[in-house]
Amino acid sequence: MAEMKTKKVNLDELKFDEKGLIAAIAQDYESGEVLMQAFMNREAVEKTLETGYVHYYSRSRQTLWKKGETSGHTQKVVTAFLDCDKDCILLKVRQKGAACHTGSYSCFSEQIKGGENEIGAEMFGKLQRIVEDRKKNPEEGSYTSFLFARGIDKIAKKTGEEAVELVIASKNEDKGEVIGEAADFLYHMMVLLAEKGVKLSEVCSELYKRNK
Repeated sequence: MAEMKTKKVNLDELKFDEKGLIAAIAQDYESGEVLMQAFMNREAVEKTLETGYVHYYSRSRQTLWKKGETSGHTQKVVTAFLDCDKDCILLKVRQKGAACHTGSYSCFSEQIKGGENEIGAEMFGKLQRIVEDRKKNPEEGSYTSFLFARGIDKIAKKTGEEAVELVIASKNEDKGEVIGEAADFLYHMMVLLAEKGVKLSEVCSELYKRNK
């Protein structure tokens, strides 16, 4: 895999449209979920790169605005990319709270095609948020909250048991059994990571380093 190199952007290279705007897409850097699409003018791009927090340009109000300035739902830039035509910016961000004004985490929450069997790896990011929320805000009757209440010994024991069950399932011909056991193991692994304060992004970074 080729190593990604950070390039200092020359704003004169960006292709703003006739209104002086460029499309910007915000994506959760942990899960890969697309959060929202908006527009930036030159000042918004400059402010975003300068402060590390995403700024957009409101076409309806015709003014610059910082995402989350009033709601507190800010977007802290982790990495940013230009597309090959230099007319669109991809911002991989650490989203605080909900990205959408409706209260949804993502503006793209209404699925209009595809089924449950076509959900991608972004589900890990959603699961991480759910698990971390159960840790911070325990719910009566929640199995996740029960595991956190019992502590690392219980969590580690269950994760180990699920790993063994996955290995046993792999010796059989039933693909559905392997899928089910893998889901059980990955869920308990996510609980274990949350208990130890480990983020998916940290695991992914380690995998990236090992793949170089």
